[in-house]
Amino acid sequence: MTWWREAVFYEIYVRSFQDSNDDGIGDLGGIESRLPYLAALGVDALWITPFYPSPQIDFGYDISDHEDVDPQFGSLADFERLIEAAHRQKMKIVIDLVLNHTSDRHPRFVASRASRTSPYRDWYVWRDGRGDGVPPNNWESAFGGPAWSYDETTGQWFYHYFYAEQPDLNWRNPAVEAWMFDTVRFWLGRGVDGFRLDAINTLFEDEALRDNPTLATPRVKLTGVVSQDTTYTRGLPEVHEVLRRLRVMVDREAPGTLLISEAYVDTIDDLVRFYGVEDAPQVQLPFNFFLAQVPVLSAPAVRQVVDDIERRCGSFWPSLVFNNHDIDRACDRYGEGRDREGIARLLAVLLLTLRGSPFIYYGDEIGMRTFPPHDIDDVRDPVGRTFWPQYKGRDGVRRPMAWDRSANAGFTRGVPWLALAPDAHTRNVEAQRGDAESVLTLHRTLLAARRSSAALRRGSHRTLASHEDVFAFARETETETVIVALNCADEERDAGVRLEDAMPRDWSVIVGTHSHVATVTLESLRLRPLEGLVLRHEVRDPRP
Repeated sequence: MTWWREAVFYEIYVRSFQDSNDDGIGDLGGIESRLPYLAALGVDALWITPFYPSPQIDFGYDISDHEDVDPQFGSLADFERLIEAAHRQKMKIVIDLVLNHTSDRHPRFVASRASRTSPYRDWYVWRDGRGDGVPPNNWESAFGGPAWSYDETTGQWFYHYFYAEQPDLNWRNPAVEAWMFDTVRFWLGRGVDGFRLDAINTLFEDEALRDNPTLATPRVKLTGVVSQDTTYTRGLPEVHEVLRRLRVMVDREAPGTLLISEAYVDTIDDLVRFYGVEDAPQVQLPFNFFLAQVPVLSAPAVRQVVDDIERRCGSFWPSLVFNNHDIDRACDRYGEGRDREGIARLLAVLLLTLRGSPFIYYGDEIGMRTFPPHDIDDVRDPVGRTFWPQYKGRDGVRRPMAWDRSANAGFTRGVPWLALAPDAHTRNVEAQRGDAESVLTLHRTLLAARRSSAALRRGSHRTLASHEDVFAFARETETETVIVALNCADEERDAGVRLEDAMPRDWSVIVGTHSHVATVTLESLRLRPLEGLVLRHEVRDPRP
C-alpha cells in the first residue's frame, strides 16, 4: 500500500490555520471547517502539527500527555470527527509524533525528578556534573545555552537537546520504547494514516558523554545558530535500530501506515540510510531538506541537488520540501533584491513536478511571505529571544492564514495569538480565488495537472540539456512524456532544451507561470524572467 507515493501533502500549523471558537488560536474544528477548501485545492494528505496537551513553551512540541488533545485545540472527539471528515473527502491524516522528549510537566518527568530512586528515574537522562556547578560535558542545546540543567532536589543534571522544559527521554531504557510504541498504537486506533517523527535524529546520545567539537565561529543555519558539531548528540546508529523495530510494528498492526522522519543530516547518503534496506525497511519518506538548503535560486544549484538526490535515492521515493514551520519561506530566502512573487510561482512549479511526494506549507498556495518581528518585545518564539537579532525565531513563518479581507483575515473573530502578516488584507484566499493569474490559481492548476498525468505522479525523472540558467527535466511513463522548463534567471532566456531524435518538436502547454499559447515548439522556446512551463506529449495507443 503506497498511497503516499502519489500524494501531495499539506502541512497545517494548527495554531495558525483557522480558529473555530473565537479565542484567537487555530484548532481542530477550524481545520475541519476548511476541509472543502483543501479538497478543492487538490491536496491528498494533511500533516497536522502537535495538538496534544502542552504548556506551549515550544508551541506544542513540549508534550505533557501524548494520548489526548489540548483543550485549546479541542477534544479527542473533535479529533476523531476531523479524521472521519477528512477520510470522507478522500484525504489522509498524518500527525506529528514527538519521540525524543516530553514536557518537564509530564507526570513521568515530574516523578523522575522527585527522587533518584523513582521508578521513572531512568526514563530520562540524568547524570552527575563535573563538580562546582559544572555540567557533565560541553553539549549545547539547539535552542541556545547548555544542554544540561541542574536539579536542586536530587543534585543531578538532566539532558535536553532543546529547551530545558523539554527533557530528553532515555531511549536506552526498553520501557521508554514500549511506552512510545503504545502511543503509536493509540493513535492508529483513532484512524491516523501516518506519523511525522519529530527530531528523530536526536533520540540517542553518546553513552561516554564525550564533548562535542566546538566551532571556531558560530554558524547561522535555517533553523537557528549552531556553535558546535553535534557529533555525540545527533545521528547515532541506534536511531536506525529503533526505526526498524517501529516499521515492523506498524506494518504488522496497521499495513499502509506512513512513517516520515524529520532529521537534518549532512549528506544525501545520511538521508538514504533512513529508508533502510529491503529486508529491514525503516521509514518510507525521510524528509529531504536538501532542496530547502540550496543556497541560491539558480539553475546550476537546483540541477546539482536534484541530480544528486536522484542518483543517491535510486529506486527510493523522495520527499520534496521547500518550506515548513521552522524555516523562512523560500520566496524570501531567495528573494533578496528579486521578484519574490515570481520566485514563489516558479518554486510551485518545481515542487509539484519533480519526482517525489511534495509538501506544501499552509499559505504557500497564496504566496505568503515571511514577516519576522521588528522588535524583541514582539517575539513569541523563545529561540528568537535567545539569539536576537542574529536569528529572530520562527514567528515570521507562523503568521495566521489569510482567508479574506475582514478585520482578522477570516482567521478569527477574536484576538489572533500572533499578529497577522501586514499584507493579509490583500494577499488572501478570497482575493486570489477568482484571479486567473494568482498564485492560488497556479497551485490549483498544477495539482489538477498532477492528478491527470501519470508521468507527473509516478514517472521517471531525467534532467535535460538546456541553457545554463534554465533547469529542464523530463518525467516519463511508457505512454506520456512531460517536460518542465524553468528559467531561474531575472532576464529572458532561450530555453536551449536539446531535442533527442525520438522527441516531437511541438508540445502542449498544460501549466505555465505566465500566460502562454497552447502549443510551443521546443527548439525555439524562449522563457521570460522566472518563467516555468510544463509541457506534455502523449503517445497515442495505436490499437483501434
